[in-house]
Amino acid sequence: MSAPRLTRRQFVHDTAVGAAALAGSVALPQIVRVGNAEQLDTQSILSYNPDMEYRRCGKTGWMVSAVCLGGHWKRVNAMVPGIFKGDSWLSANLDDAGFQQNRYDVVTRCIERGINYIDACTGAEIQAYSKALEGRRDSMYLGWSWYEREARSPSQCNGDALMKVFEDSLRVCNQEYVDLYRIVCAVDGRRGKDGKWIFPHTEAESAGIAEGLRRVKQSGKARATGISSHDLPWLKYMMETFPDVIDVVITPYTARTKMLPQDETGFHAAVRKCDCGFFGIKPFAGNSLFKGDSAPGNPHEAEDNRLARLAIRYILCNPAITAPIPGMINIQQVDNVALAVAERRELDGTERAELDRAMNRAWACLPQHYQFLRNWEYI
Repeated sequence: MSAPRLTRRQFVHDTAVGAAALAGSVALPQIVRVGNAEQLDTQSILSYNPDMEYRRCGKTGWMVSAVCLGGHWKRVNAMVPGIFKGDSWLSANLDDAGFQQNRYDVVTRCIERGINYIDACTGAEIQAYSKALEGRRDSMYLGWSWYEREARSPSQCNGDALMKVFEDSLRVCNQEYVDLYRIVCAVDGRRGKDGKWIFPHTEAESAGIAEGLRRVKQSGKARATGISSHDLPWLKYMMETFPDVIDVVITPYTARTKMLPQDETGFHAAVRKCDCGFFGIKPFAGNSLFKGDSAPGNPHEAEDNRLARLAIRYILCNPAITAPIPGMINIQQVDNVALAVAERRELDGTERAELDRAMNRAWACLPQHYQFLRNWEYI
């Protein structure tokens, strides 16, 4: 008689302690390069493709593709005309057959190209990608947040509230588990009159956020936990104060972002010390990098594709980052970012000048709600 089949949820729950113990004793590769010339073991890599690079996502131990799928679909109306019911991309009709097919096709091409992580952070996104992953849930890691109900409201910064939101999200999306529960937190802190930095969350709120993550992880319904914010000092504080629940951090990271030299006590030092995965959002500066509308065949398609590849290559020159996570609206964009990973990494002088010119234009065209990206030239 064969042994009973172990469900994925049981596996997550029963092996959580063992995985944590192994993380400290098993030597994991930091990177599996395109082609895997070093012949490293790739059996545990989800949706492995030899044409993709994979980077260790901190203490999670996951080998994550060097470019991933961001949850946003801000220009999907170029592919599915009339899909937005209001002015915002978040007003997309999730029940529209064309929209569902678009998301399914993009996820399919990601899997084919070896891209193995989706970062979904809104109520609409977690529903749409749960639908797109039906029947192939184990092909990709799924990052998860219902930001509208989470920590950007101080009243939600406690274990009870966050656990309820998480349980509700699983129920609404018909999911048993998520790979990464990554709470979207308050955006920016500020400098007080005395010159001291004021975090976007109080110490009590920060402890409540950590407790929510801890309870979710202990439930066995999330394999890893983390946070996203635009505030580097607070992210550093959270990594150092609550290292047991901050497995991953998510911040803006554009083609103009640079690491501060000799960062021995700052954000990157905390990422290294706490062994956190590090994902970068807004790699294309909220699409301000581009001239076209992202529709296949638009007059600027070739130039915009080239700029996207230059941006991805530039970002991946920083070995500290696990992956940039651009939103993508068609399979051509998936093919393009996958090609960028396989291309020569370092930009030559001509390429660097071209990207600088494009980012100067992007900075001049930034909409008001993306002006904060100017603060992310140095981290």
